Amino acid sequence: MKIAINGAGIAGPTLAYWLHSFGHEPVLYEQAPALRSGGYVIDFWGIGYDIAEKMGLIGQIRELGYQVGEVRFVNSAGRSNGGLSADVFSRMTNDRYTSLKRSDLAAAIYGAIDGKVETVFGDSIAAIEEHRDGVHLSFDHAAPRDFDLVVGADGLHSRVRDRVFGPQEQFETFLGYKVAAFEASGYPVRDERVYVSHTLPGRQTARFTMRDDRTLFLFVYRDENRDLPTSDDERKAVLERIFGKDGWELPQILAAMRDTDGIYFDRVSQIRMDNWTKGRTALIGDAAACASLLAGEGCGLAMTEAYVLAGKLASTGGNHTIAYAAYHDELRDFLQAKQDSARKFASAFAPQTASGIWFRNLVTRLMRFQPIADWFVGRDLRDDIDLPDYEKMVLGKASDVVL
Repeated sequence: MKIAINGAGIAGPTLAYWLHSFGHEPVLYEQAPALRSGGYVIDFWGIGYDIAEKMGLIGQIRELGYQVGEVRFVNSAGRSNGGLSADVFSRMTNDRYTSLKRSDLAAAIYGAIDGKVETVFGDSIAAIEEHRDGVHLSFDHAAPRDFDLVVGADGLHSRVRDRVFGPQEQFETFLGYKVAAFEASGYPVRDERVYVSHTLPGRQTARFTMRDDRTLFLFVYRDENRDLPTSDDERKAVLERIFGKDGWELPQILAAMRDTDGIYFDRVSQIRMDNWTKGRTALIGDAAACASLLAGEGCGLAMTEAYVLAGKLASTGGNHTIAYAAYHDELRDFLQAKQDSARKFASAFAPQTASGIWFRNLVTRLMRFQPIADWFVGRDLRDDIDLPDYEKMVLGKASDVVL
């Protein structure tokens, strides 16, 4: 089948890889003129890690990644007042854990299909007209084309979801936080392999030292207003207003921000839907079931959804009605549990009171004791789901990876 995929982030190229492997003809559409760069660092483990291994990407991902040694909370004077060793993450995942830029993960996945799958950059699906035998798609720039199916892999603010299922506000659960991130060169303070964070009631600033003399900065703050700034100048002004009077390294961090472009800025939200498919249209990744940026496993979950959707389409002989229903049934409870866990976890990034910060810091200090660390962290690192090996089912190729 010819299958149009809107979005070339994590979910879209993963889906294209598996569809192509199973004999379909995917076409990727990406609104940006090229693969996106910058953004923020994600933690990568669990079932997404397993799927990346099946794709032969783990060596590259580990090379691109960072093996974080410590999460350190500091006070306004820069002295540690909480945190934990990152060894617990490696131990609980059997060393199947790394941190890397989201854009680097996306580029690694795309590299596996580059030259094999048609990709149209600088364009996006504008309208979807379904008929009995397929879908007729219109685009922002290109001439209309016909496909058998269409998949929205276009993120929290999905155009495909908007066109087929309804406006975003019907499905978005705003968690009451906003997040911003940027990179800068030449920042003078470097703590290798340490995620350093400073928290005041309702807001947190963090930095992470990267290669090539670059540093990533992340801001999280409480804000019930859903509106977002629309330009870099507006984003900088908001961050100056919210964080400009804070201590620690904020004067230097905000000074570094003034000379940067392309600041990432968004709401911390979840997408909750009763069904991720309608007719010949399906949604995957954040477009379908965003757990929120603060969940920590969004990329892995997106890869899981892509793998399952492709596997269901292949194992049902291309019967999209049966495949779509099976895709939803396979992942519904698993993803809902991940969303519920992420919603509880979000407040740990920016506790609203000084006592909340004190309690969080106390808990992290107690995590130096292995049983306590394993109990607190292990619950969120476990992926309680067993997926079929679609490679074996469809291609007769046994995998060494147990999902």
